[in-house]
Amino acid sequence: MLQHPGRVLPIGAQSSLTGGATPFGDVVLSTSRLTSMTVERDRVRVGAGVPLQTVQDELAKSRRWFPPVPTYLGAFAGGAVATCAAGAATFKYGSVRQWVEGLTIVLAGGDVLTLSRGQHRASPDGVFEIETSTGIRRVDIPSLPMPDVPKRSAGYHCAPGMDLVDLFIGSEGTLGVIADATFRTAPMPDGMCRALVPVPSEDEAIKLVTDLRAMAEDTWRDGDPNGVDIAAIEHIDARSIQIVREDGIDRKLALALPSGAAVVLLIDLEVPADPTLWSQLENVRDATAPDSPLVRFCRALDRRDLLDDTEIALPADRVRGAAFAELREAVPAGVNRRVAQAKQADRAISKTAADMIVPFHRFGDMMRECRRLFATRGLDLAVWGHISDGNVHPNVIPRSAADVEQGRHAILELGAIVIEMGGCPLAEHGVGRNPIKQQLLRQLYGDAGIDAMRRIKHSLDPNSALASGVIFPPQ
Repeated sequence: MLQHPGRVLPIGAQSSLTGGATPFGDVVLSTSRLTSMTVERDRVRVGAGVPLQTVQDELAKSRRWFPPVPTYLGAFAGGAVATCAAGAATFKYGSVRQWVEGLTIVLAGGDVLTLSRGQHRASPDGVFEIETSTGIRRVDIPSLPMPDVPKRSAGYHCAPGMDLVDLFIGSEGTLGVIADATFRTAPMPDGMCRALVPVPSEDEAIKLVTDLRAMAEDTWRDGDPNGVDIAAIEHIDARSIQIVREDGIDRKLALALPSGAAVVLLIDLEVPADPTLWSQLENVRDATAPDSPLVRFCRALDRRDLLDDTEIALPADRVRGAAFAELREAVPAGVNRRVAQAKQADRAISKTAADMIVPFHRFGDMMRECRRLFATRGLDLAVWGHISDGNVHPNVIPRSAADVEQGRHAILELGAIVIEMGGCPLAEHGVGRNPIKQQLLRQLYGDAGIDAMRRIKHSLDPNSALASGVIFPPQ
């Protein structure tokens, strides 16, 4: 198919939140039959069409896992690479980019590239030369300042001396079709405690997360076996909690969510296998309690007067831990349902949401600006996300098409502020064909940066055959 002219749209599970997998007159190239999978020691090579849940299930047989998976495990491996996906555990494990060791790419025209990390690096003057059946393709990598944040899914990765593998990660199918990927894997944690922590104010939540991040970073640096080892901290704001209550999710899951909570934190704490965890939890305030990760964690909560309202699911209680995760997923589901209901009354209504990330020390500043921008427009706003990464998802719950329009203006204003803070207005889901996200990309890199990225695409896809209109609007 790629050897012949014409517009082609590579698709995976079509779980895109940006319209990048929605065809507009393209020939659709599905990767769903690329389902090979080979596990060798700490590597797994998977076809682009393998669902991430299948990857995790196969790895679990040897007590290993692929840590950076996004929340939706039905997504395909190829799509995760194409969007540089990231999940809840990015704080400890990073995004997909750090775990990709190799790719097989089919270029426009049908040439196949087999790439291994470390094999091809940009020259000192920022050039790749790629041999194809029609000659050498020269790809010039511009000098663009990339935001220094844990997640970035915002056009092409550009860095001095970069690896060719990284050019295709996050390129959203616009430079080549991912046929398979080789991932590093990690040993599964011995145990995972999951805590549900109601907090009376957003400022207090940020202070607690600051404490826990520092404790986790100390543990990773020092290798302390009794240190607090945090993998992820999710947060749900007061409006999101209200949605959960309106939908009866708290009652269904038998969760006690105090009425005064401004934020609920969901915290994943990795712990060693230990049969005494329950007794540690019972005796955490006892001076004779053993020094352990769980005891240190609970005492950190207690120092901020948050322990009494906290519920902790120990590793053996998988059902309770799954209920906490279900609470988190009930929030976007509830918002999406409300958007769909509003759309029935007014077809001009659509989902209006952002995906912003800043260096964590600016997180409180971003949230104050976020709430100001949406409140001054009278918008109904729900916010949730990955607070341990400095990443949030502000979502408008629209009552009219005017709310959608005002929400878009607020997102663009917030994007400009996030960029000034050294953050990225496009953290996890890519750009796709979403016009607001394409505007945010232009805010981030400017006209010159967008033109430089377009030249990269033209070098590898001179006829704009692949994923036309994705990342960049058609010219």
